[in-house]
Parts: sequence; structure tokens; C-alpha cells
Amino acid sequence: MKAIWNGEVVAESDDTVVIEGNHYFPADSIKKEFYQASDTHTVCHWKGTASYYTLDVNGQQNIDAAWYYPEASKMAKSIEGRIAFWRGVEVSK
Repeated sequence: MKAIWNGEVVAESDDTVVIEGNHYFPADSIKKEFYQASDTHTVCHWKGTASYYTLDVNGQQNIDAAWYYPEASKMAKSIEGRIAFWRGVEVSK
């Protein structure tokens, strides 16, 4: 699977975990040069508290376009530390 935004592959892996239609990529599969930590956090009632990254690619930013659960709940341990995408990031084979 590849995650692509603004013409660049921002993550690539054959080892994604799919939950609720989202592919969660291993942390070591992201291209870190495109990621900036965000202060945004949200709470999912069954997965836990999510943290976010803003993508910065070719001079454009996509605010909070990637999220992850640094400490997932017991029910979501399979995605702990993995990164998923939204806000126009294309995820495909």
C-alpha cells in the first residue's frame, strides 16, 4: 500500500492493518521528512486518544492529515503507533 499526497509517496508498506476502512501503516514506513508533529488530539471511545501529524510536501501543508494512537486501548493494540491518513491523502496499492 502507498499513501500519496501532493505528488509524493508519504508512506509505503506491505504490512498495513485495516480498521474501519483505514489502512494503518507501520511507523517505520513513513517518510519522516514530510511529517510535522501537531498539537491536535482527539478521543475515540474504543481506540483511545489519537495524535496527529501535518504533512508538508512540496511547499504545501495538509493540516492534521495523518493520525496515530501512541497508546491504544486494549481493543486497538494492533494499530498502536501505526499511522493512518485522511484529508485528501490517497491510499492505494
